[in-house]
Amino acid sequence: MCGITGLLNTNNAPADLSIVQGMTDLLAHRGPDGDGLYKDGALGLGHRRLAIIDLSDASAQPITSEDGRYTLTYNGELYNYKEIRQELIHKGHSFHSSGDTEVFLKALIQWGEKALLRFNGMFAFALWDTKEKTLLLGRDRFGVKPVYYAQLKNTFIFASEIKAFNAHPEFRTQLNKQGLAEYLTFQNFLSDQTLYEDAKLLPQGSFLRVSQIGIIGRPVQYWDFNFQEPINPPSKSELLDELDFLFQQAVKRQLVSDVDVGAYLSGGIDSGSITAIAAKNLPYMKTFTVGFDLSSASGVELAFDERANAEYMSYVFKTEQYESVLKSGDMERALPKLVYHQEEPRVGQCYPNFYAAKLASAFGKVVLSGGGGDELFGGYPWRYYRAAGKSNFNDYVDTYYDFWQRLIPNDSFKNILAPIWDEVSHVNTKDIFKNVFNGAHPKKLAPEDCLNMSLYFEAKTFLNGLLVMEDKLSMAHSLETRLPFLDNDLVDFAMRLPAYMKVGSLHEVVSLDENEANGKTNKYYQKTKDGKLALREVMQRHLPAKVTNEIKQGFSAPDASWFKGESIDFVRERLIDDESSGIYDVLDFDTTKLLVNEHLTGKQNRRLLIWSLLYLDQWWKINTPNTATSTAEP
Repeated sequence: MCGITGLLNTNNAPADLSIVQGMTDLLAHRGPDGDGLYKDGALGLGHRRLAIIDLSDASAQPITSEDGRYTLTYNGELYNYKEIRQELIHKGHSFHSSGDTEVFLKALIQWGEKALLRFNGMFAFALWDTKEKTLLLGRDRFGVKPVYYAQLKNTFIFASEIKAFNAHPEFRTQLNKQGLAEYLTFQNFLSDQTLYEDAKLLPQGSFLRVSQIGIIGRPVQYWDFNFQEPINPPSKSELLDELDFLFQQAVKRQLVSDVDVGAYLSGGIDSGSITAIAAKNLPYMKTFTVGFDLSSASGVELAFDERANAEYMSYVFKTEQYESVLKSGDMERALPKLVYHQEEPRVGQCYPNFYAAKLASAFGKVVLSGGGGDELFGGYPWRYYRAAGKSNFNDYVDTYYDFWQRLIPNDSFKNILAPIWDEVSHVNTKDIFKNVFNGAHPKKLAPEDCLNMSLYFEAKTFLNGLLVMEDKLSMAHSLETRLPFLDNDLVDFAMRLPAYMKVGSLHEVVSLDENEANGKTNKYYQKTKDGKLALREVMQRHLPAKVTNEIKQGFSAPDASWFKGESIDFVRERLIDDESSGIYDVLDFDTTKLLVNEHLTGKQNRRLLIWSLLYLDQWWKINTPNTATSTAEP
């Protein structure tokens, strides 16, 4: 696991390696085990290394082919690299290292872009062809590893993180106002936009070609999610057996490493299932749990601490368990470093993930995570049923779009953006939502079609945001996070698993009246036990029943209580006591104050909005001109 950087001067000027070195240095946290540079005329590549497989210098990067034509800078892990290596040996290739980097390079040489479909793993890369003078930039199919790019006046630049761009004199840390409107709608970016005017995120499952005159066309999508109801599926028992086999295979594949591998253990079914299988193959495996001080919590937040279940599973699977307990002040302490490392806000409060990575990194370089289980196997039925009865695409979009407007009430959106409304009024966020589907949908929708569209949407957007966040916050601590649920074979299986094995009978949902459909106590919600029915049933073979029968609990701190309790002074100081704060150059102070006070006085739960505003305030302090920039960690 590593950090990659590079530039290609589109005016054919020789690459300045001091700039590339500066970009690479800003990613030192991603790879403290080594660095490297490469130059060919207008092209410069940089690399920071976190050594996981083949710890020798034979796998140092950038790596160049024997004939000197191709040079690769690569970030990631291929879990099937040994199989690909054998295939390449049969085709006449020889190897000088024992790791996956050389395999990745020679697979691209052998098969070109088609090699990307052979890779089972997570990766971002740049491949330079000295003969054609072109750069190939790409990401893994699910988007576990990010890569950003920017076309500046005379230079194309790319990197694993946007902060590397600060080493280039042409890059500006200017706010992307249209991106801000998108973020304040979805608490996420559904397009390739970021919070930075000049920086874009290469879409997952895509590659981009760049020549010495600039970007060649648009990113090319080589793979996409495809959730479909199967025709004549196997029996339920056969599908459950296949799921069991594929899940165990996925976990075992991701244990390949020349350093110790640990696991997050939240107390839920996803991380618990991974720990159960991994512990059978790794004696004395270390597990990591973050809990919360609930002394000032109330309501549903009283269930947010899952340490009891995690400790029980650690006992059952005989792991070496480590725990950390977060209090309200921990958010305030983490915020400057967190925003520096995460760069662009995504999908809700993430400081618990920051502390979880900090805990795990104290004991090793690699940790397994249960990310992806909900998005693939139907873990959010209270979302899906809202649009399950729609019979055409436009009605589905209207309903699900309304649900995913997470932060600002409709009647306040124009008001809160009043200072920049003339610059963002043209941004059609419903079209942004609709464009996620790329025009692919049945003309007439059955409930199963609606579920599969929701799963597709969330895999492309919500999961994507989670993955970007997890990458940044783990690599901030020089930690590699692996996600067994995002194994190619397991994902392919999940996409063809019948709807009834994920969330029960969706036809029941269509008959619910509006009051039932808006509550979490309706008969459908109770029957599905929070979805993932097939996964729960299979994991009864590996986990205690008290775990598989638990209602889903997200990894969240009791912020609704903390923001109007122990952290209220911090919230007031940052958001409503200082009208001169930089964010009020783009947000209306009175509207913001009104919405924040609705939470502080208990009228509305606006914890998501308050987190986002705190994040934006800190982002502004780091990135705006005439203040400290993100070239130095706080």
